Amino acid sequence: MARLPHNGPVNLPAELCLGPLRVGTPVVLAPMAGVTNAAFRRLCREQGAGLYVCEMITSRGIVERDETTLRMLRFDETEDIRSVQLYGTDPVYVGKATEILCAEYGVRHVDLNFGCPVPKVTRKGGGGALPWKRRLLGEILEHAVRAAERYDVPVTMKTRKGIDADHLTYLDAGRIAQEAGCAAIALHGRTVDQAYSGRADWSAIGELAAHVDLPVLGNGDIWEAEDAVRMVEETGAAGVVVGRGCLGRPWLFRDLAAAFAGEQVATLPTLGQVAAMMRRHAELLVHHVGDELQGCKEFRKHVSWYLKGFTAGGELRNDLALISSLAALDELLSRLDPDEAFPVAALGTPRGRQGSPRRVVLPQGWLDDTDGVGCRVEEDLHSGG
Repeated sequence: MARLPHNGPVNLPAELCLGPLRVGTPVVLAPMAGVTNAAFRRLCREQGAGLYVCEMITSRGIVERDETTLRMLRFDETEDIRSVQLYGTDPVYVGKATEILCAEYGVRHVDLNFGCPVPKVTRKGGGGALPWKRRLLGEILEHAVRAAERYDVPVTMKTRKGIDADHLTYLDAGRIAQEAGCAAIALHGRTVDQAYSGRADWSAIGELAAHVDLPVLGNGDIWEAEDAVRMVEETGAAGVVVGRGCLGRPWLFRDLAAAFAGEQVATLPTLGQVAAMMRRHAELLVHHVGDELQGCKEFRKHVSWYLKGFTAGGELRNDLALISSLAALDELLSRLDPDEAFPVAALGTPRGRQGSPRRVVLPQGWLDDTDGVGCRVEEDLHSGG
């Protein structure tokens, strides 16, 4: 794959230290519902070093042995560091789920989600809504940290700037995470009401890094490796969390590993090389799902991300998004021009969902009390997007 060289900066963090856990490159794959399953995590790991987190699952689902939740706790045979992101609003459930993950599933890193903007999560007081309840946030973190420390497993948390511009929570969340014994905090530089719209506020990441003594990871608008380097230089972050930027581009982790080693590059695969990556992705999905049809169905959503910017015709794209077998995928991929150059114009542009700002759905009375536990609602059972 062709690469574009850049003059790289120096003094970048060489690794990410999360308590006893050492990650060779300070890069974390952000959990994404329906995307960061075992197949995608392996595909990304094959490209570069980093920490690859399982898609978000509910703590109650683990504790009550919900079948859908447990199916999501699948790991690739090469996955030496098992990392899981938990969602929960009840400290007891979160603590018990953390212990189950460590004791029964060999998980070596637990991340707690306090940043999800999805209405079905925030209306329960979870995700990005929860840090408004500072005491509840502290209780959840303390239960998780106590459960994990028996197994020498670090606990981290991910959050956003706040619910909206009038209800910011990230500085308090950082302080609470530090007091609870968290190993790091990741900050997405947007508020919950922004969802994925607008631009991420990297200055908030820098402010948080200066406010706490634990490692701060920056998240938001990392589309290329040079964005990650710039974020770390501008904010003092200990590393980065990458989400939408790797959709249809797992090789981004190769560029990130090179960049943090002081060699900034941009991988520019031909369409033929992208097609080979698509085939590998589908093959891994079939392997992990254990069913060819279902694996191919899981792959369909990735087609438009892989082909973004290429000239593949609409009919071919549509057929690829309807595949039901690997043989059908092979036949359709053979119709692509293997020598077509990578669309350089697509570099640095947003990928995946963006949308527009929206009103945050919260439990009734949620904003009335910042310090109390109040308005606690029933813990969600089902995991998945």
